[in-house]
Amino acid sequence: MILLDEPTERVCAAIVSGELAPVRLAIVAPGGYGKTAVLEHLSGADVRLVDDAHLLGDAELTELLRYLDDEQAQIVIATRPHPRRVALNQVLARLRGQLVLRPFDVGQTTEFLDATDSPELAEFVHVQTGGVPGLVRAASDLSLLRHELDHAGEDVVRFLLAAEAGAGPDLAGGTIEAAHATGLLAADGRLLPIAARALRELMPRDRQIALRRQLVERQLERGGPVLRLIKPLLDAGLTGPDIGAAFEVAAEEADPALAARLYEAAAKAGRQVGARWAEALARAGDFDGALRLADDVIGAVNAPERAEGARVAGTALAHRGQLARSAELFQWADTGDAQCFAAIALVGTGRVAEARQALDKCSGDGPPTLLSGAVSGAARGVVESVTEPPAVALSTLVRSAEMLEPVSARLLLPDSPAALGALVALHSGEAAIAEPLLERAIEAGSLVSRHRLLLAWIAMVRGDEEVAAARLRDAGDNLSPRDWLFAVGLRVGLARRASDLAALRRIWGQAREAVIRHPVDLFTFLPFGEFEVAAARLGERDRLAPHLRQARQLLTALGDPPLWATALHWSGLHAAILDEQPGEAAEHAGALATGAGAGPYFAAMSQAAECWLKVLGGDVDPNAVETAARGLHDIGLCWDGARLAGQAAIRTSDRKVMVALLDCARVLQGREPSATAGPARLSDRERQVAELVLAGLTYKQIGDRLFISAKTVEHHMARMRQRLGAGSRSELLAELRAELEPSAQGTT
Repeated sequence: MILLDEPTERVCAAIVSGELAPVRLAIVAPGGYGKTAVLEHLSGADVRLVDDAHLLGDAELTELLRYLDDEQAQIVIATRPHPRRVALNQVLARLRGQLVLRPFDVGQTTEFLDATDSPELAEFVHVQTGGVPGLVRAASDLSLLRHELDHAGEDVVRFLLAAEAGAGPDLAGGTIEAAHATGLLAADGRLLPIAARALRELMPRDRQIALRRQLVERQLERGGPVLRLIKPLLDAGLTGPDIGAAFEVAAEEADPALAARLYEAAAKAGRQVGARWAEALARAGDFDGALRLADDVIGAVNAPERAEGARVAGTALAHRGQLARSAELFQWADTGDAQCFAAIALVGTGRVAEARQALDKCSGDGPPTLLSGAVSGAARGVVESVTEPPAVALSTLVRSAEMLEPVSARLLLPDSPAALGALVALHSGEAAIAEPLLERAIEAGSLVSRHRLLLAWIAMVRGDEEVAAARLRDAGDNLSPRDWLFAVGLRVGLARRASDLAALRRIWGQAREAVIRHPVDLFTFLPFGEFEVAAARLGERDRLAPHLRQARQLLTALGDPPLWATALHWSGLHAAILDEQPGEAAEHAGALATGAGAGPYFAAMSQAAECWLKVLGGDVDPNAVETAARGLHDIGLCWDGARLAGQAAIRTSDRKVMVALLDCARVLQGREPSATAGPARLSDRERQVAELVLAGLTYKQIGDRLFISAKTVEHHMARMRQRLGAGSRSELLAELRAELEPSAQGTT
């Protein structure tokens, strides 16, 4: 089948009819463009037809020149644009015109394939072939390209392989022309996808490997990128110093997962790359593999990369939550950056004096790079978090994070200044500073899952559970043990805030596992605090007691800095409240009062704790409650503020106070306060159900009384809870009392 565009069709018709005479035309086009098909189309004309003139010898071309001496002689010559022998140029110079052949457009491709009912197929084939007719034909039988590849010279095939990899070897211009003459390249020099497939599937493996090795060697000599050239050789089992060096160079261009494979190939080829291989594995999230390799490097007495291996192992252990061992390895590595990381880990495990010593060694004797400046700043900021006012530490960490942003994506870090800064911000009520810090770190590509989890935590404490859940999902499931601890803490916190006891029980198994697997350190107080409150809610506090004891011992070792102590005492207060331990709750409130002078955040927490104790004792002062609740809201603890107001509401016998505090709770949760009181917001059936619930009947008893099922009663309760904006069952009961009491009073 032949498809010609309209101008070519008119010329061919004129030649066949004799209208165009004498005919002396050339068809110059790359392979696959349909030159032979056009000649077959002209086979009925009184015209000499010559195909593949670029393959003719001098004698044959001389004979054509003699034929053209006759001015009436008719001839159509088809040739590729390369090679162009001198004699062929002389022949073409005697001709009077040229037929231009063009690739198919999508419509012609569809017609050629008879694919009218499958436009997606035609579009796909057109993209794969560039519309070159011969390649469109080969789309259904790739072997049609075997002849082209078998007869292409080594330089041409090498050029095609380079084009496949997007490389630009410094090859002779003639080779470039010959490669384009195959028709396998697009006009811009890209190898067409079907040609790339043909190279992979039709060329003998040994020939591919040999030519690719030659390309890699040339590219290394030129100092150009080699990754795309060498990727196809990864599984070829090649050895030797040259190819090993090429794998090593390519690894520096690759993403972590691919870099790990390239370093493995380099190691098998005899290169000493153990520490860098371990680092690539760690950056790809394979901390177990990284630790195995790094341990081998550290244990090899004469290995030149031992310090680097220790740095990688220390980093991997930090991600696994083993900060104490991580600090030992960083100290042993004894480089400037490693000492900075050691200082951070030492503070995290309660060893401030050692951290100060490590901090003194942070500057080292290396160049003042962005990395060295950022990590020394991060170490200083973490030390300041236990020795200076919170604002000082936060300022230092923010500057450190901003310094690291331009280079953070390509670094293996035990933790990021942005994450450490966000933790300090969360512990001091500065979420507005933490959010942009974390967002910029995510944009830079640094520890993305960790930063997303901390953003989720900010949303959760603000009371925006939907955003928190979405950010938690965005963090993904491929998490390090440390990140998994925070993810489980978020799930526990979200279930608790939704008063979803069933979900909390389901998640509690994960929480117990996370607690067992992850030692307590200073930077994990947030999830451990959530676990403590959930444990009290589920009657499981004994399981968590040893870990909380470790946390409080850690605080004591650090001198009970308010920045870190406040969050733990706040969660301890609420656990004690749930466990009905007023004495323990008072101890936590006292500890919060001790830290109140550290700033407005800590003062608000202390005021709220004192208010909680009074509410639990039955002393509900609406003004004091609202002030304390709004104070929590103003420091970013929106859900906690709403909960204080809501719990105070259900503990007062004064209906007006109850309604006012419930409205306060709605406002703090971002909901509108009730516009009117009374039964107008309930249907008649819901009002009947509410009256019986308040009378103490079970769902089954209510169903029997109203001739409905217990499940229907449950549905009514769920709708009422949603409509009234109640955050828990106790708040719903308070709302229902407020709704029904005016009616009851009106009937007495």
